[in-house]
Amino acid sequence: MGRRPGDAAAPDLGRHRGAFGGGGRKTTESRWRPLSRTGVNGKLAAVWGWGLHSLHGRLLLASVLVLAGFLGVAGVALDQAFRRSAEAGLRERLMGHVYALLAAADEDSRGRMVLPQTLPDPRFSKPDSGLYARVDGEDGYRWRSPSLAGRGGDFLRPQPPGVRRYFRVREAGEPLYVVNYGVAWEDAAGQSIRYTLAVAQDFTPVAAEMAAFRGNLWRWLGGLALALLVVQGLIVRWGLGPLRRVERDLERIEAGAAESLAGDYPRELQGLTRNLNALIASSRASRERYRNRLGDLAHSMKTPLAILRNAAESGSDDARLRPLVLEQVARMDEIVQHQLRRAAAAPQSTLGRAVEVRPVMERIARSLARIHAARPVDIALDVPSGVGFFGDEGDLMEILGNLLDNACKYGRGRVRAGARAQGLGRRPGLLLWVEDDGPGIEPGKRREVLRRGSRLDQRQPGQGIGLSVVREIVEGAGGRIHILDSPLGGARVEVRIPPPGLAQF
Repeated sequence: MGRRPGDAAAPDLGRHRGAFGGGGRKTTESRWRPLSRTGVNGKLAAVWGWGLHSLHGRLLLASVLVLAGFLGVAGVALDQAFRRSAEAGLRERLMGHVYALLAAADEDSRGRMVLPQTLPDPRFSKPDSGLYARVDGEDGYRWRSPSLAGRGGDFLRPQPPGVRRYFRVREAGEPLYVVNYGVAWEDAAGQSIRYTLAVAQDFTPVAAEMAAFRGNLWRWLGGLALALLVVQGLIVRWGLGPLRRVERDLERIEAGAAESLAGDYPRELQGLTRNLNALIASSRASRERYRNRLGDLAHSMKTPLAILRNAAESGSDDARLRPLVLEQVARMDEIVQHQLRRAAAAPQSTLGRAVEVRPVMERIARSLARIHAARPVDIALDVPSGVGFFGDEGDLMEILGNLLDNACKYGRGRVRAGARAQGLGRRPGLLLWVEDDGPGIEPGKRREVLRRGSRLDQRQPGQGIGLSVVREIVEGAGGRIHILDSPLGGARVEVRIPPPGLAQF
């Protein structure tokens, strides 16, 4: 008799699966043996690195892993369910043969069990048919089906009455699935005699059926996985399309073909594109500001230089030339400082971290206290912790330094300064105020002091450009500066800066 596919299997169902899978592993190992371990690890590392550095790769890699895990678990579950179903059907058939043997059993003269030579299922009468039976009794009765001719038939294990036992054995190279069932038979004398009925069936057809189902199952699942991966790849490509469109639009901006990101982007990308537009506008505004300030500087320097040139050409003596030169040099220095401050004033940031106001204000207050040590000034600060300025720290120091310095100069010894966050959210606006106990500023002259070079008190040193620089920085951030009356008796200067956004660009 030829060797069947199940002959390589041990007497349990799991080994049949192992024999089927084992052949596949041998083929795979022999096929890939020429590749070195280093080469395989390098390819895996390259694939893993591509997946980590690409959104498309990450999503596809995650899809592959999830899909492989899901279909793998589903395949194992379906295979186990089919195996249990096939085994349950085989057990039912074996018990049906047991009941058929009991129905065909007869009694001898003493009322004890005897089995006829001819049975309902003809396979019991045909040698090597794949269906075998044995009956053993404790009274010494032994019966073997004709199909066991030439076989050992060692698959009977005595069982108590009413107990059934299923197991697998290998008989003459043939895997058998066996049921042993114990019964109690009462003879004519009323004595109960125990018999064990054993029915065995060739397991090869069932194993072949399982192997065929398993092969078809994994082929279908593999095809389904491939189809789903293709669909998932298309979905990922479609879903990441807006990001590619942002990339193309940025390339157009770099090439000078566009000025901003103006496409119809999904809601999830609108925050990104809005901030990118703000950054682009900020960079463009900075370049324009520097260009304008350089032009203003060149224009402003014409007059002082012309005066100096005319004085030099007129042949004025040193006594008259020296004061003129000093005056014009001071004027040019004032012009240069003013234009440099205006050019360096950075717009309010919509992207950077907030600069905490309290440490900056405390540092300036300590410096001013040392500068005005000859005339002590009481500087009181009211700044809660966490109040921030969304902009350049240098701009904040310029604003606070000018306002506090003016308050110390023109006050009589008391200065109050504070800050509060304006609005809700993670990036609120800012309110700054500085007040003193000096003479104050008349309402009709409050606009005038914000102009460059305007000084109401000529006794104090300076060129009168501090408040104008503050005004330009504040207005560049979309804010406003107001001069009010202070409860201390002097002037109160308030600076209101709105939450960072696109309005200032």
